[in-house]
This record gives sequence, structure tokens and C-alpha cells, in this order.
Amino acid sequence: MKLLFFDDFKFGAVKGADQVVDLTDAVKDIAAGSPQDLLRGVIANWASLKPKLEAAVASGQGKPLSSVRIRPPVPKPSNVDCMAVNYMENGTRAAPAPIDTFHKSPLSIIGNGDTMVLPDVPATIFEGEAELAMVFSKGGQDIPESDAMGYIFGWLNFIDGSARGLGPPSNGFYRGKSRSTFCPIGPFLVTADEVPNPQNLHVQLWNSGKLCQDYNSNDMAHNIQKSIAWVTSNHPVEAGDILALGTNHRGLNPFQDGDKIEIETEGLGRLTINVRDDLKRTWKRETRLERAEQGLEGATAQLTGKHTKEPAKA
Repeated sequence: MKLLFFDDFKFGAVKGADQVVDLTDAVKDIAAGSPQDLLRGVIANWASLKPKLEAAVASGQGKPLSSVRIRPPVPKPSNVDCMAVNYMENGTRAAPAPIDTFHKSPLSIIGNGDTMVLPDVPATIFEGEAELAMVFSKGGQDIPESDAMGYIFGWLNFIDGSARGLGPPSNGFYRGKSRSTFCPIGPFLVTADEVPNPQNLHVQLWNSGKLCQDYNSNDMAHNIQKSIAWVTSNHPVEAGDILALGTNHRGLNPFQDGDKIEIETEGLGRLTINVRDDLKRTWKRETRLERAEQGLEGATAQLTGKHTKEPAKA
């Protein structure tokens, strides 16, 4: 099933290609003080709830998805973990990078149709990484790789908003990754039974209509099971927590004012967000791959606006 929250965080599911069915009555017996509590209750009772929800969707009167406001399908998890440098970059890496993870603040989550706001900080560039992310089905710690797939409730699109170059050098993740609005997810939470092979999914990201990221999850350096085992060897997780599995960096590109960003992972629907920068800073429109093909390294430099670095004087 494709589960979602919509309008004032009503709980629902997708019917057909473009309808949403309100499932509020079907989950009314779950004691919940917040949308995230409701989601945890749905996950905890999934075995018994699933047939009831499927029947409600089949018999329910849907309304067009275009007529509702789609909210983040996982509104406020306890943990948002992200795998770092977790792709082989289509064979351009000689070996996997050492396994590593960082946290994003759950309060940085936004949903479909929302806006990523670029802050007034001296970042060298703002980027968003298209990622496949999983949602835990139950809590655990020190989960062995052999059991890891049993801890997956579902899957969603994930954009890892990034402000590069803020430092400090020892921990740039904190200042660069957990900015408000820097964690777009959705539009749906797709249950694991609808994704038979998550290690072979097509992931794409468009910036204002231009296809920038285009890769497959089979290029992952540390696979899904290993990633789950690694994260839970460091801290416990709860049902409803998110683990994003990294990106292929070659298609990363500048996010700037007025951009319309779309990400679609095979079978998970398309997430669309907007970008706003009140400072109207600009960068050249090129991906890291396009720069590499010109013999250039890293991300493109800022062209105009506040925090532009002055060229070195001769």
C-alpha cells in the first residue's frame, strides 16, 4: 500500500493512480497524540490492520490527490539516519568509502509541495541528494545483517539537503545537513511488500525539468542489510524511524531560488518541492558529472549574491 497523511494530517492511502481514500475511521481505535504516534500504531498493528485497510481502500470513495495537500508520510521520527558516501559512483570509485552515517534533525522534514528555504549562511553551494530511504518496522539495536530485512516497514523518496563548506572540518555534517526544511520526504510511505527488490531500483532527480541524477540502488557500496546493522550497532532505533541509504554524487547540482525539484524512485511515486533563496544567490547550472567531463573537480563556484568569494588577487 501507498500510505500518506494529507490536509490536516488525515491518514489515508492511494487508490489507483491518482486517488486518495481517507482511512481515519479505519484507524480510530489507535490511541495517538500526534500523527507520528498514529503511524507508529499502524506499524505496530500492521498484521491485523492491513486487511482492514485494504478493504477500506477498495470500498472507499476516493478524491483526487491533486485536490489535497500531501503531508510528510513520516512526520516526526525519533531518528533520521543517513548513510554517507555510500555509492560506487558507477565504477569511478576504486573502493567503497569507510562506512559512515550522520543524523539529520527530524524537525528538518518537509513534504510534497513544500519549500526548501536556503539560509543566510556562507555555504559554498547548496545541493540536494536524491536518495532511497527505508522506514523501520520495529525497534532494535545491534541488528544482525541476516535479520535486517525483517526490520523494514516501507520505503520513501528522500532528499538530503546540504549546505556545503560550512565546517568545522571535523563535523561539517551538523551545520550542513540539519537546516530547517532540508529533509524533504514522500509523497508516500510505500509498504515493503510492494518493493520486492529494493537493491535494484531506479532513482532520478530533476531540477526545473532537467534530469540531473539518474542511478540505480544496485550501485550501493554498503548494501541495505549492512547499513541497517551498522546504524543499529551505534544506537537503537524505533518503529517509524528513517534510514536514508546515500546517493550517487555525480549528478549533484546547485539548488537555487525558484527551482522546482522532483525526485522519483521506481515504485515510490514522485516527490516535488520548491526552493526559495531570499538572497537570490546564483551558481552555474551544471552537475558534478558535467564538471568532471570538463576536467574540473568538485562543485561549481557561486557566481553572484551575498557570500560570493572574491577571486584571489595577483
